[in-house]
This record gives sequence, structure tokens and C-alpha cells, in this order.
Amino acid sequence: MVSKRFVLKRLLLLVPVLFGVATLVFAILHLSPGDPAKVIAGQRASQAQVEAVRQDLGLTRPIWVQYLDFLTDVLVLNLGESYIVQRGVPVLTVLRARLPVTLELAIFGQLIGILVGIPLGVISAVKQDTATDHFARVGALTGISMPIYWSGPLLILLFAQFLGVLPASGRIGSAFDVPVYTGLITLDSFVYGLTTGGWDAFASAASHMLLPAAVIGIYGTALISRMMRSSMLEVIRQDYMRTARAKGQGAKITVMKHGFQNALIPVITVIGIQFGTLLGGAVLTETVFGIGGIGTLLVQAIEVGDYPLVQGTVLVFAFLFTLVNLGVDLTYSYLDPRIDQ
Repeated sequence: MVSKRFVLKRLLLLVPVLFGVATLVFAILHLSPGDPAKVIAGQRASQAQVEAVRQDLGLTRPIWVQYLDFLTDVLVLNLGESYIVQRGVPVLTVLRARLPVTLELAIFGQLIGILVGIPLGVISAVKQDTATDHFARVGALTGISMPIYWSGPLLILLFAQFLGVLPASGRIGSAFDVPVYTGLITLDSFVYGLTTGGWDAFASAASHMLLPAAVIGIYGTALISRMMRSSMLEVIRQDYMRTARAKGQGAKITVMKHGFQNALIPVITVIGIQFGTLLGGAVLTETVFGIGGIGTLLVQAIEVGDYPLVQGTVLVFAFLFTLVNLGVDLTYSYLDPRIDQ
């Protein structure tokens, strides 16, 4: 059971972290070379148009005034409007449409990594130096070494082009018009199936999600299984494990009852960091499979110099990452109550 004191302490620690991230984002964008007003106005814009953009962005005011206004806007969730990517549309509206795409992709990719990687790592550790262990280790090294821009097209060629069993791109078939409840297309199509009794839309969404999630899941499986193996090997060699075996307890019960929970703690760290990385690093996967998520949006905003959208996207990334770290800390406390003492 996680204590309320521990949760409150971790929530309070998020405040300086988010403050530091907001300050860093503001400093990087304002200290970077170039004139944001000229970039946004365009190369052919007149000096009057550039000055109008500069005035609109508040760049004519002292830097400390801009900083205080920026922090105030962040506190009230006012991240400004997009100037180029979706001109005149609030940044939060743009992110609200794109974030569920990347979030869904990261969740399913991470689930594949967890459901396959953890059992594989445990089996590899229990059967150390056997053919099973060698096969798992080679597979993990292969998974870590395969870049997404290679594994993605390879899976498309195999399952979409050669076998023709899975779609190559998109999130759902064009024939389906699913109401948006959460923005997570698989969840929305599932709810739609419950209300209408037709499951074709859900089947289409699930089939579209399978390949991109598998691409991310391959890397996640490899990393998690290697970490789980090394952590489990370290736990197996502990005295309390040998004591449990000496008392006549079965090997499987000893591993799962006494070893698994303790070995899982460092693996949780890897899972948390990896999930946060997936939120910002799914650009290649989104590009290969034609999925317009928040990663692709950030790259597009940087390329065209849409500074308000860049600021808002980075801040949302940072907020999600801090929430993931909070979840990791709470999981630590649940697995080992001594941590929150």
C-alpha cells in the first residue's frame, strides 16, 4: 500500500521540475540564433509585417516581462496559437488532436515489450547458459540493433505486401466513421462496437495498430528482457533465495514468490524511461506508417519555425514524462514499502 505522505511528497517535487523545464524551454527558444518574427512572417514579408508579428508575440517587451508572462500563461494553460502549421488554432487544440495518436502507439508498443520481455527475461535467467538463454540473448541483441527505419518497412513488405494480412498505414479503414470519445482510435472503436453491436471498426483499428506497435515493441522487448535477465540473475544469487530452496521450497515458487518482485524494481525504471522516450521518439514509426502523431508535429513545427507550437509541444512532453516518473516512483513504493520510509 502506497502511503499518502509519499504520494504528496512526489507531487510536490513535480513543481520545481516543471518550473525548471518551462524556464529551459523559454531560454532555449529565446537565446537561439535568428529572429522568430522573421521566420514566422516569411522571407517575403515586409518590415511592417515582421514588426506586427513581433508585437503580437510580445517580443518587443523586456525579456523578464516576456518570461513572467510566459510562466503565467503556462499556469492557466494558455500556450498561445499556432502561426504556421495550423494558423490561428490554439496550441492546446492542435495538441489535443495529435497527442492521443502518439499516446496510443506508445501504450501498445510498451505493452508488447512488457508482456513479452519480462517472461523472456525470467526464463532466460532461470535457464542460464542453456540453448534457451542463448537464443533469447541473441534475439534481444538483434532487437536492440534493428533501427525502426529498417524494421518498419521490412514488416510492411512481409505482412502488408507479401502476405496481405495487415494494412500498411493509417489508423483505421476509410470506410469507418467512428465518433471521437478519447482520441484513442482502438478504444473509441471498441466503445462504438459496444453501442452498435458491430465490431468491424474495432477489428480495422486493431489491425492498423498491430504493425507500428510491433515495431516499437521489438525494441522494448529486447531492452526489457535483457534488464530482467540481469536483475533476476542478481536476485537468484542472494542468500534468502538459497535459504528458501534449502527449506524445500520448489524452484518455481521460490523464483516467483521471492525473486520476481525484487528483480522487477530496476526493470520498472527501464520501462518508465522507455515509455517517456517513446512519447517523444516515435517520429520514425509515425512517418513510416503514415500516422500523424505529436512527434511528427514537433518536427514539422521546428522545420517551419512555429515557436508557440514548439514551446507547447515540448512542455506537454515534459509534463507527461514527469507523470511517468511519478508512476515509476509509486510502483517502487508498492513493490517495496521500505522505499517510502
